[in-house]
Amino acid sequence: MKSLSEDYYRELEQIQAADFVIVDLALYLHTHPDDLQAIQQYNQMVKSSKTLKKAFEKKYGAMTSFGYSYSRHPFDYKEEPWPWQV
Repeated sequence: MKSLSEDYYRELEQIQAADFVIVDLALYLHTHPDDLQAIQQYNQMVKSSKTLKKAFEKKYGAMTSFGYSYSRHPFDYKEEPWPWQV
């Protein structure tokens, strides 16, 4: 497995934190569907997560497969480590 920079771990942690907030807000919104402020926070975090993931993938390669992420040339999804391995 190749060595990873501190930036890799920091950026991956930012993505994980954003996605945690998204899940938490989604659970809250299941029981409070009319909470406009929570919906706005949810949408803001989804946008933030997408931005973070796009920048991460541009720098380090695809985070997922099956059509959710573009690949660089040559096809790099097979390259380790995958984000869930670190």
